[in-house]
Amino acid sequence: MYKRQLEYTLHKWMPAREIIILYGARQVGKTTLVSELLKDLPDSLLINCENTSVAPILESRDLGAMKTLFGSNRIIALDEAQTLANIGAILKTIYDELPRYKIIATGSSSFDLSTQITEPLTGRNLKFCLYPLSVDELRQKDGWLQVLENLGELMVYGSYPGVINMEHWQKEKKITELASDYLFKDLLTFEQVKDSASIRKLLKALALQVGSQVSVNELSNFTGLNRPLVEKYLDLLQKCFIIFRLNSFSSNLRNELKKSNKYYFFDNGILNALTGNFNPLPNRNDMGILWENFVISEFVKQYNNLGLEVNFYFWRTYDGAEIDLIVERNQEISAFEIKWSSRRKGKLPESFSKKYGVTKLTTIHPQNLHILFES
Repeated sequence: MYKRQLEYTLHKWMPAREIIILYGARQVGKTTLVSELLKDLPDSLLINCENTSVAPILESRDLGAMKTLFGSNRIIALDEAQTLANIGAILKTIYDELPRYKIIATGSSSFDLSTQITEPLTGRNLKFCLYPLSVDELRQKDGWLQVLENLGELMVYGSYPGVINMEHWQKEKKITELASDYLFKDLLTFEQVKDSASIRKLLKALALQVGSQVSVNELSNFTGLNRPLVEKYLDLLQKCFIIFRLNSFSSNLRNELKKSNKYYFFDNGILNALTGNFNPLPNRNDMGILWENFVISEFVKQYNNLGLEVNFYFWRTYDGAEIDLIVERNQEISAFEIKWSSRRKGKLPESFSKKYGVTKLTTIHPQNLHILFES
């Protein structure tokens, strides 16, 4: 079993009064993480909210019935909490009326859970996200050498916990099933999206444009969906933790792109499943794209797991000067270029350096991947 870095972050927040909300895509290990967290915490109870005996008690908001359900335990984890009707009101009731209980709630679809908790739980909750395994989590269990030896596997099949230790043929089948309607089941259920084929078509279009600036109009033409619907689906797919967006970094430099976006996938295996390409790296011509998606998603996972507030961007000008990744933390800016070949070195654009006072551009390639957990 892989130790999740987010467990340490959650441990630090356990004494806090606020309800902990743990989001994440299906199959990333939320239940396992919470179970491991509770092992070290006495007087704790994990409740599966999909249990038909549990839901009526919690949905009734009957204080006596809930206290009987919780028993003498002080820490209560509500797994798959988004399945409960009016979950926000339920959590608010527990927080306000039963203050002795520390609540953890997990949900596979942030858009359903968050729309119900935004108003009821204002000032009462802390949100965390769990993603597929990071290279640092793999390193801590298997050692750095094994991570480097299996780098090609990670770039092709990704790092979902249930996939990572399978055989090749098993990985391909498992990740293909994950990338089917199952991964965005919540979107189809809670948002009542009927046309799953259009969602898959949109995801495939995004998979084929990783690392490129995305035009909503082009996506609309490709999928046959109108622009407002494309924008809605892009937002929902982010809330399903399948994709994430990088905005363009800009201030008032005249030549900068100011309203452009790129989309990446949290897991390379999902990306490859959508394009139907599980060929090994030596047989591919998109290694640079896979590497870029892999590295940027690892940056996002690493900072998230450590509970650090960071903004991620790309930068480009109309005349073609660009930087793959800008990391902004505590008003400090770090610039990164992502290259598959260690022989290719990025060059810091002079206009960017002068404008933002950045003097260093770090090129990330497989030989210095350790930068991910040292930055």
